[in-house]
Amino acid sequence: MIIITPPAFERHIKHFLQYSCVTATVEASTREREEVEGPKAKKPGKKNKITKAERLRMQQEEEERRRKEEEELRVKCEREEMEKLEIQRIEKEKWQKLEEKDLGRRKEELEELALLEMVFPEAAKIKENIRLLSQWNHYLQCDGSPDPSIAQEINTFISLWKEETNETFEEVIQKSKLVLHLIEKLKYVLLDTPQYDLQNENIIQYQGSILELQELLHFKFNIATEILLRHASTLADLDSGNMEKVIQDENITLYLWANLKKNPRYKNIRFSGTEIGFEIPRILAASDIALRILHTHYDHMTPLRLVAASLQEDSCAETQLVKDEVKTVEEVVSRELLEEPSQPEEEANSVHEEETEVEEQEVEVPQSSVQEDPEVKKYELEMNLLSDRISAAHLSLVENVQEKLCEFDDNEVDSCQFATLGGVYHLDIFELPPQCKPMKGWIIVEILKEGLHKYTYPPETAEDLEAENAFPPIEVTLQVHDNVLFFEEPMVARWDAEGKHWKTDGISNVTYKAKERLLTFSLETFGPLTLIQDNHVNMPYQSWELTPLDINKVLLTVTTVFAEIQIQIKENVCMLASLKLNNQETVSILEGKWMTPISFINALKEIGLNIFPSGHSHFYVVINYKVALVEMKAYRQMALLSPSFAFGWSRWNLQCDSTRVVFKMSEHLAKEEPIQNPDSTLLMFSAARAQRLKINEYSEVFSDSIKEETEFHSTLYHMVKDFASQAAMEKIRSSNCQFIDSVCHMLLSTRLLSYS
Repeated sequence: MIIITPPAFERHIKHFLQYSCVTATVEASTREREEVEGPKAKKPGKKNKITKAERLRMQQEEEERRRKEEEELRVKCEREEMEKLEIQRIEKEKWQKLEEKDLGRRKEELEELALLEMVFPEAAKIKENIRLLSQWNHYLQCDGSPDPSIAQEINTFISLWKEETNETFEEVIQKSKLVLHLIEKLKYVLLDTPQYDLQNENIIQYQGSILELQELLHFKFNIATEILLRHASTLADLDSGNMEKVIQDENITLYLWANLKKNPRYKNIRFSGTEIGFEIPRILAASDIALRILHTHYDHMTPLRLVAASLQEDSCAETQLVKDEVKTVEEVVSRELLEEPSQPEEEANSVHEEETEVEEQEVEVPQSSVQEDPEVKKYELEMNLLSDRISAAHLSLVENVQEKLCEFDDNEVDSCQFATLGGVYHLDIFELPPQCKPMKGWIIVEILKEGLHKYTYPPETAEDLEAENAFPPIEVTLQVHDNVLFFEEPMVARWDAEGKHWKTDGISNVTYKAKERLLTFSLETFGPLTLIQDNHVNMPYQSWELTPLDINKVLLTVTTVFAEIQIQIKENVCMLASLKLNNQETVSILEGKWMTPISFINALKEIGLNIFPSGHSHFYVVINYKVALVEMKAYRQMALLSPSFAFGWSRWNLQCDSTRVVFKMSEHLAKEEPIQNPDSTLLMFSAARAQRLKINEYSEVFSDSIKEETEFHSTLYHMVKDFASQAAMEKIRSSNCQFIDSVCHMLLSTRLLSYS
């Protein structure tokens, strides 16, 4: 028996109460945690197991659900497929109706287009009359100047001028203006006269006359230089004692220096008022020599490339190339015209998609079907013959340029890729001729039979070459012509008289000050020099626009990496309207001058604004190639519509194949100012049809689907009639034939659809 005293009992009671409170608190916390978190998971060993019957039941339910979903999916796919087939059937029927409608009116549309395109032969006839009128006016003038196209007259002129002696440099410069005019006239005849009107003997005669005039002109400048140097002592500068002469003209600039004092310390030669000059070595400073820079603002050194020498061979090669392209286009035309409605197609657009495969697979067309429409065949034949002639001038691929490229030396300038700009600098060292001596009121001078003697530098003898350090390169500073545009630093080339081409060797330490337009370099030996620039620096174009301005007047805007060029075209002349370089207005000597398209194109090339691809440009520029016949037909019909419609570049032109072109188009009847952000539509044109596209310029993916509620036609003209105003169509029909021909000429020359 345990006896608990009162103090001990109280202590036990206190401990018991504390233990009860703690236990109650723990149990309350556990209940709260279970309410929040849920009861503790039971151990795996204590989980109830699924019976075999339950598992079988669950599998059956899952299988039933899966079969139900598959059935629903199958029904949905069948329904979608039926809807798709129905849409395709409707689209196919719609497409076949459009094709039948197009075929039914094709003959009528082509006949009407042929009537509209009569403006081109009419313009050609006017050009021929202008050429004949020019000859008649020249005959009536009787001003003593020869007709360069008549061999007898030009030969007489050349013979008479050769006999003239003792002409001063100023007199030769004055006569040179007539000679340059005759040369340009002959070049214009070669370029302006259609090839079928030029006989081979006429071409040989004109080119021979050009070469004779060029050689005679340079010969006369050498004779005049000799006469000037004979009087060097009378023209000596009082300070230096040497003769310095500068003669400037619009076509010629002469810098002449005669070393009369032969001071070996006088090595830095700068012509007064300019930075042009030489840094000559000591041996030349002490020699009896004269230095000349004859800057001709034209280039008579580069061989003529107006018309190929082997004209007949080139014509055959070009004709074969055009025939190959025509064959490709005819396959596309036949495919589009003769597509049988019964052939199965998966999509309504498959007809267009097959066009892209024309070049990879042969298309079999029944011969009997092709002959069903003689008017179509007649029109196609006329277009083929026309394309043969035009492509020879604008769209041809020259004879085996790749083989020619392989023959170039390491330092030889590729004349197909580079062009001379700013004329030619004839740098010469002459032996100073005997000086005039006054004696008893007479002037006595010794005249050398051989004329001017060129001083050979460095000398060719072996003994002189041993002292190699005595003949260092000569430093030359030249002024770049103000009217020439260089978009890159100009390259210097020298003339190789033996190989008859430009070369870049023998020239070092080239520096160019763009602001002062000064070019300094070291030259091993003297001779003709020129500055060259890549012909294709402004190709391909970034964008283009052709916008009507007024009656028989349009504005052609071509945007390149370096420039924005705006060209106005009216009747039979063109003009440079504005020029922006790096988004800044730039003044050019050509602005405001109206010229014929051929003269205008040559003038732009001469100042460095070459936006006119040649037949070999595709070797140097990545282009968006288009079949020549398709491209030519597009330009002709765009020119016909240019009085009332604006055309523009589209990025989707890159997405379609070579047998189709895509561009923007909008009606434009405003005067003198282009419409800002016009409501344009996209057109696609091929050899057989024109259509409006469903997509716009900002669509995400290219599609050749036709726009809803529109039709396709055989020509651009008849397609625009569906939505154009009556005033616009009337303006087209009343346009000037020379204006249409000039617009077409400029489009063919720039080839906007392939080079942008």
